[in-house]
Amino acid sequence: MDGYPAVIDSDSTKQQERHYYLLSELQTLVKDLPSSFQQRLSYNTLSDLALALIDGTVYEIVQGLLDIQHLTEKNLYNQRQKLHCEHQALKQDLLRKHKDALLCCKPHNLALLKSNQQTELEVKITFREEQQMMDKKIVAEIDQKVLDQQNTLEKAGVPGFYVTTNPQELTMQINLLELMLKLQQKESQSGLQ
Repeated sequence: MDGYPAVIDSDSTKQQERHYYLLSELQTLVKDLPSSFQQRLSYNTLSDLALALIDGTVYEIVQGLLDIQHLTEKNLYNQRQKLHCEHQALKQDLLRKHKDALLCCKPHNLALLKSNQQTELEVKITFREEQQMMDKKIVAEIDQKVLDQQNTLEKAGVPGFYVTTNPQELTMQINLLELMLKLQQKESQSGLQ
């Protein structure tokens, strides 16, 4: 029984040392931020963030969210490129058909043919509308991904994270994420994690 409290004290001491180390590193990293953000990151906020980072779980959550974000961005980019390529192929096919039709057209039907072709070329407007709809879908999906990330980090107890669309708060959260990623990178390079 006498050994049990010593184990707790040892673990407690290690956690406290790790907390101080993380807090010190965060304080150093914060100095690279613009002063307006430095002022908003109080000692208590940095201390709470250091506590959240102690066991490495938050690092894993952030990395998982980053991986999901990259996959989502790649998928959305590929969808947009696919639509663009489809539009280009349709446009080229239409232009080729128009050129062939003009070569075969009798002079007395030329005006009618050109009129019909002009109507067909108005498909470009539809292409533009489809592209705009795709772009709006992409923005909405990225916005939703941000809200999901904020919600996940808030539920994980990471200080400074909550669901918001306020640009200043979003920038603060981005800065906090960058601090965590830099600290994680520093720790993995030195083998502390």
